Amino acid sequence: MPIRIGKYEIIEEIGKGSMGTVYSAYDPFADSNVAIKLAHSQLLKKEDGRARFVRLFFNEAHATSVLNHPNILRVFDANIEDDYYYLVMEYIHQADTLASYCSAENLLPVRDVVSVIYHAAKALDYAHRQGIIHRDVKPSNLLQTQSRHIKIADFSVALINRDDYEETHVGGLMGSPLYMSPEQITESVVSSNTDIFSLGVVMYELLTGHHPFRAETLNNVIANVTNKNAPPLSDYRKDVPPDLQRVLDRMLAKEPCQRYQMGLDLASDLARIFKELGEVNREDELKQKFEAVKSLGFFKYFTDVDIWELMRSCDWETYGKGEYIIHEGEEDTSFYVIMSGIVSVEKNEQRIDYLQEGDCFGEMGYLTREKRSASILANTDVSLIKVNQTTLERANEGTQLRFLKVFVKTLANRLADTTRALTRN
Repeated sequence: MPIRIGKYEIIEEIGKGSMGTVYSAYDPFADSNVAIKLAHSQLLKKEDGRARFVRLFFNEAHATSVLNHPNILRVFDANIEDDYYYLVMEYIHQADTLASYCSAENLLPVRDVVSVIYHAAKALDYAHRQGIIHRDVKPSNLLQTQSRHIKIADFSVALINRDDYEETHVGGLMGSPLYMSPEQITESVVSSNTDIFSLGVVMYELLTGHHPFRAETLNNVIANVTNKNAPPLSDYRKDVPPDLQRVLDRMLAKEPCQRYQMGLDLASDLARIFKELGEVNREDELKQKFEAVKSLGFFKYFTDVDIWELMRSCDWETYGKGEYIIHEGEEDTSFYVIMSGIVSVEKNEQRIDYLQEGDCFGEMGYLTREKRSASILANTDVSLIKVNQTTLERANEGTQLRFLKVFVKTLANRLADTTRALTRN
């Protein structure tokens, strides 16, 4: 590993590909970290392929010099110094590639996959409108930051169709066969929807953990890509909506004219599916909450309609172990029902009672609007329904009336228990 390349101080190796090794480095002038892609020296020593390799290596610099998009990895500089051919790129701390999510044991949720492909489609659309076709879209060229932000990398084999660029074509078969479109494999004319086909292969892998066209030999891979349809997603998982299968079928169409023509068209369909998946997730979550609420004693006399009304109108809160839900002396006019977990009741920093799933607290503050007379501490992770006058008014009048009846009955029982305890003492 070199100690220094140009003005950059090398820190450590962070990746290696067929064309070069990537290092993290420090730029003392900018006082920031960058990534350096250094060409493999052995490739530069082969006279027959040196010229072609150099063209490929700096093709990335030409391509990305005109691209400025949040989902595309920036290349800041390209240089030759002694025997070093290198690119200076944006550094992404602890970046991972999507390759790690292409195995059946480590799949992302469907909605996360849709989000990833959505952002990649928008970035590719931007590149295509600048006259640049990536030609090597694959999981290892899609980086993910720690905050799950997507960056498309490695434009080294990109096709550049721009008036301000002299070299408009790097000859030969370009890309990775497993992710090539049929027209790439047959060395026909490629266009923007060539990248969309490759992105479809990536999406298929992210959803299933299997490659749609994998085979034992390269010839069989080529035959599968050009002639065989991918197995349906339902062969591998049942939680994929039919609309997403239709989108994928269009991305993987053998004929370019049958695919999405632009990335924004694809992104538009994915945005709709993403929203629908969110609504399905929320509905599933509501159904689970409904069953949990229905089993609690406090809601014994509520109808199903009442419970649905309260679930949609009331607030749901969670607290971690050791967190205070209510502080003695504070103003809080809410009433709480414990969905899960255990809390302790404290007065003057002394524990006086425990409450658990199905119990309620805060009724006096809700009723009298006075400052809290005790503190409530979460002894475990706790899930609560929080009710106050504002949230209750969101429900219809019938549900409000039933709630108030149960509330008064609960309060009466609580007062009776207190009276009996005082009498015994």
